[in-house]
Amino acid sequence: MLEGMLIGLQTALSLKMILVVIGGCLIGTFIGMLPGLGPMSIIAIMIPVAISMGDPSAALILLAGVYYGAIFGGSTSSILLNAPGVAGTVATSFDGYPMTQQGKAGKALTIAAIASFCGGTIGAILLMIFAPMLSSVALLFHSAEYFALMVVGLSAIAAFAGTGQVAKAIMMTTLGLIMATVGEGALFNLPRFTMGIMDLQSGFGFITLAMAMFALPEALFLVLKPREMKDSGSGDIKDMRITRAEAWAIAPVIGRQSLQGFFIGVLPGAGATIASFLGYAVERNIATKEEQDQFGKGSIKGLAAPETANNAACTGSFVPLLTLGIPGSGTTAILLGALIALNVTPGPRLMIDEPQIFWAVIISMYIGNLVLLVLNLPLIPYIAKVLMVPRNYLIPFILFFTLMGAYIGQNNATELLILVGFGICATALKFADYPLAPLLIGFILGGMLEDNFSRSMQLYDGIAFIWERPMTMGLLVIAAILIVLPSYRARRARINQAGVADGD
Repeated sequence: MLEGMLIGLQTALSLKMILVVIGGCLIGTFIGMLPGLGPMSIIAIMIPVAISMGDPSAALILLAGVYYGAIFGGSTSSILLNAPGVAGTVATSFDGYPMTQQGKAGKALTIAAIASFCGGTIGAILLMIFAPMLSSVALLFHSAEYFALMVVGLSAIAAFAGTGQVAKAIMMTTLGLIMATVGEGALFNLPRFTMGIMDLQSGFGFITLAMAMFALPEALFLVLKPREMKDSGSGDIKDMRITRAEAWAIAPVIGRQSLQGFFIGVLPGAGATIASFLGYAVERNIATKEEQDQFGKGSIKGLAAPETANNAACTGSFVPLLTLGIPGSGTTAILLGALIALNVTPGPRLMIDEPQIFWAVIISMYIGNLVLLVLNLPLIPYIAKVLMVPRNYLIPFILFFTLMGAYIGQNNATELLILVGFGICATALKFADYPLAPLLIGFILGGMLEDNFSRSMQLYDGIAFIWERPMTMGLLVIAAILIVLPSYRARRARINQAGVADGD
């Protein structure tokens, strides 16, 4: 192991590899800032460039840099415009955008940059230490455990609901699950609920739905409520620094979510999206009552948690990719295709047979995260100046990036009609005070939930897998606790409040 690390260190610290890391991070960061152009799109475009380099180590380092650079930069559009183009940065917008509306855009971007750097760096350290060991842990997870993990993710919906809105959140999650069933099913390759429209055969696109739920309603709100939105987000952006008290407040959050995000990323099929949602939910559930009330309204903990978790999970997702040859997400599936095209076979023997590739990629992540921090922190004042653009000029830009992101995602004009239709519905729901985040969570997790449930049902001839597999049962118990706990805490708070009132 030590010999392999020295070979990897020698490879990663060469001038060529350092330039490759910087190039990958730059490309990923700027692509990640554009809503609708996620890491999957840019990595697919970059594969021919990477293969033409001829060196498998350089190719994988370039693509890895683009990957975590895009996740790092993806927080920018979520924070400034409420337009998350990558699933892993949806949770960032829940508190990042309210901070922007309060005139704290610079501070929000600084917290996101620091949390991303810490999550990615701690993830890289854990990857180096635990990669050989965690590859065997990942093998313990089968379809039944992934189904239970998705249920745990869905059980966190209470964290995205305001006071007294749990019923609304459940309704929106159910609507998201229903929308995830449109297209070909997991059991039978036949179209469902497509109403005869061929373009719906592959289901609704995530980018289209994300833009319709977040970016388009924002633009419509600017038009429908110009006075209310006039001053939001266009205030002072000079406050870029975080205070010592704020640093102490987010430090334990970053520590917890670096560990949790990394271990979730290790599980094939989980990835940055589930890590960010669970990170947000866990931090809200363990927060004090006063801190819980701030979540969704500009909480620094609510911003730091998903940003740390998604970057740590990105690093963790390389464990199953490199040690088992199992892609942990759509993006790592594209990376797996690139490895195969480069005649590199990922698996348990990669660490032994090709240590220069395995360890060079891991060590390049340290360099990459440092490059990202150095690149992003000085750019924050200039990035935040997008808020100084008058709102009436900003509306066309939001609409342009929203429509472009939806079209590029599927290369299909029908997506634009779906986007506008869903955007109008989302605006109406927003006026009615329905939380939109649970719908997107239900949609994202719905497909994976159905696929794994179907496979488990086939393997165990019914739902016997729930009690036959202890790990599945344990995860479902955790999900039940996550559902019951917020209701219990709310009920206890009401009883205590009633007791105080009676005492008065």
